[in-house]
Amino acid sequence: MNKISGSVYKYVLIGFLLFSPTAIYANFDFNVNCLKAYQSVFELKLNTARQLIAAEKKIHPDNGIVPLLENYVDYFYLLTTESKSEFDRLKENKSKRLDQIADGDESSPYYLYAQAEINLQWALIRGRYGEYFTAAREIKKANSLLQDNNKKFSGFALNAKGLGLINAFLGNLPDGILKSTLSTFGIKGNLQAGIAMLDKLSEGLPKSKFEPFYEEVVFYYVFVLNDIAHSPSAYSKTMKYTARISDSSLLKTYLQALVCSRNGHNDEAIRILNDKPTGAEYQSFPYLEFLQGSAKLNKLDYSSVQNFNRFLQLNKGVNYIKDANLRLGWIALLKGDTGAYTVAMNKVKSTGYTYQEKDKQALNEAGESTPNKDLLKARLLFDGGYYNNALEELKDGKGEGFASARDKTEYYYRLGRINDELGKDDAALVNYQNAITTGKTLRYYFAANSALLIGRIYERKGNLPKAKAFFNIAIQMKNHDYESSIETQAKAGIKRIDKNAD
Repeated sequence: MNKISGSVYKYVLIGFLLFSPTAIYANFDFNVNCLKAYQSVFELKLNTARQLIAAEKKIHPDNGIVPLLENYVDYFYLLTTESKSEFDRLKENKSKRLDQIADGDESSPYYLYAQAEINLQWALIRGRYGEYFTAAREIKKANSLLQDNNKKFSGFALNAKGLGLINAFLGNLPDGILKSTLSTFGIKGNLQAGIAMLDKLSEGLPKSKFEPFYEEVVFYYVFVLNDIAHSPSAYSKTMKYTARISDSSLLKTYLQALVCSRNGHNDEAIRILNDKPTGAEYQSFPYLEFLQGSAKLNKLDYSSVQNFNRFLQLNKGVNYIKDANLRLGWIALLKGDTGAYTVAMNKVKSTGYTYQEKDKQALNEAGESTPNKDLLKARLLFDGGYYNNALEELKDGKGEGFASARDKTEYYYRLGRINDELGKDDAALVNYQNAITTGKTLRYYFAANSALLIGRIYERKGNLPKAKAFFNIAIQMKNHDYESSIETQAKAGIKRIDKNAD
């Protein structure tokens, strides 16, 4: 069987197994053509998906799967472009698509599911641009639709994807407008329950008739592990579950490179990005240049300047502009070009937006005094997982040798982080405590995060009273960078302890 006929056979076979005549409902026909469009979306071949969807609309204009597929395309287009103007333009499509689906066959498991998916996708995008009240209503609606669908079609495994994501998302939501709005709606979540649902689905889907939806489930599961739960198993589980996804998927490149870069597997992240699939059929994804530049800079490879400049040239969105200019400034500083450093800091202040926490932090740092080069190198090497190299940068320093309280606090904090990762708990605890003592009244995150990390060390050691005490110290510190994220993680730690105490 040749490659082309084999591919066609695969789609026909999957279509027959998954959507046999008993599973095809009027107006909801997830046929072979739709399945190919869906899979093209998850390889980030969005133009191919658009062409297949357009063809399906001509052949089957009343197919309720079409508006769902169109929404998938918009969702991933907005994720890859990060464009606020495109978001404002495309969000008008939501109500029209829901109206199309509402005219469909209510006896199909896709009837409520498709409506829930569209609401959930727009909620996730809106959260990036501060439209919290509308996002809260959409999450509430999606949750209600999926709960109803689960009662009507308990064997429809895809219900667990959205319910797992909602549970995890709501179970670890930082304090703020979105959380308070959802509370007024009576919507709560459970992080561990959500993780368990997505883990079970990721494990079981390849052996089920819902196997074609595997990549989507893994996409959301990786998001939960990395961005919501900050799970220590994020790397191992991401690499495990993405391994069976085709190397032709640019989304696989993104997921693997992101988790590697965030979990001390920097060289692996660089290799994955170097080997990414390329071609005109793939959606432009400028963030991958930013990610590669960051990974290279973490090993003090200053050729990363090319990646950051390419990102700024290609990027049509609103996020990571300040952060990219901050990193260009760092490169200039480490190369001894203080003039270029000053120019970059001015760009951080004058260009870009502050929707993302990283961009807010970049703006704060641009307003500070010039960073200490040794501390900066240690910070970058630590982020790359080069712990011994990072320690080497600090070996000749002493806390009292730094003039500013900020640098002194950061010195202790960096030593604490490095020793923590090297498994030297006693040294880590001493340095974290020094960071708290010297920095507890400052607006930097070093002291609060040190308290959080001391709590985790004691939790690992089984000293739960001390762990809880330090989680509370982290929560009590206010008006510092990353306050919301640190507080959320500390509260999650207290929840784990209280659960174990029951």
